[in-house]
Amino acid sequence: MSVFLGLLWETVVDCLKMLPILFLAYLLMEFIERKAGERLNRIVAGVGYAGPALGGLLGAVPQCGFSGAIAGFYAAGIVTLGTLLSVFLSTSDEMLPILLSSRIPIAEIFKILLLKVAGGIAAGFMIDIVLRLLRRQRYTDSEHIHDFCEQEHCDCEESIFVSAIRHTLKVMALIFAVSLLLNILFELWGTEALRSVVTSVPVVGEMVLALIGLIPNCSASVLITNLYVENVITASQLIAGLMANAGVGLVVLFRLNKRMKENFGIVLLLYVCAVLLGLLVGLIW
Repeated sequence: MSVFLGLLWETVVDCLKMLPILFLAYLLMEFIERKAGERLNRIVAGVGYAGPALGGLLGAVPQCGFSGAIAGFYAAGIVTLGTLLSVFLSTSDEMLPILLSSRIPIAEIFKILLLKVAGGIAAGFMIDIVLRLLRRQRYTDSEHIHDFCEQEHCDCEESIFVSAIRHTLKVMALIFAVSLLLNILFELWGTEALRSVVTSVPVVGEMVLALIGLIPNCSASVLITNLYVENVITASQLIAGLMANAGVGLVVLFRLNKRMKENFGIVLLLYVCAVLLGLLVGLIW
């Protein structure tokens, strides 16, 4: 019992240390979302076949709902499949604020973001080129760009401070639960034992983390990022998991795109791209 209380206290202290930076990160995210979110959506929707480049860059911007908006644009035939995948692959969800609040070196954070963006852009262009050669690209220009606001992530009626506090507390609760669970597992089996589970067999770790990343909830990115912060998983496994994590994008895609067979094909393509890009990172990291 005393061991558990010690782990509980250690987790509380660690989370309290993260709280100020986490709040400032979400405050910045809310500011970007309110001031530039709709403008960024419209820009991406209007660039046509150059979409993967801009989508990959803007997908890494820490704002809520961007992947959901792009999924809506794809369902309406406004953006290409490559643009959709580039945004999904580069979207970071809760990764950035957690890495910042965990005091990971800025250079390392920038490297992770750069790899995600570059991978998303490259995969997006390759997908569009292949579909164009096969004449199977489903893309139509539209003068009417719809606004898709995912209420699970963004309540535009709230003030920036209230919304930032709400997001901070929500994610902090997830971080606390994940951190406490990891601390208990570390105490029972040790860090090395847990690391061996995902590193003992080549490729399996990337496949497992990418599968976790497909969960359309911020808890997935919280878990994956915390595993990396605690040195349980490698950089390649982190990239594989976060590449597959598209935030609310998959939820919006299945809600708005009525072609279910196509939706499942996109999920499979996202998963394969995430695993392959994760393995590639493992060769160059």
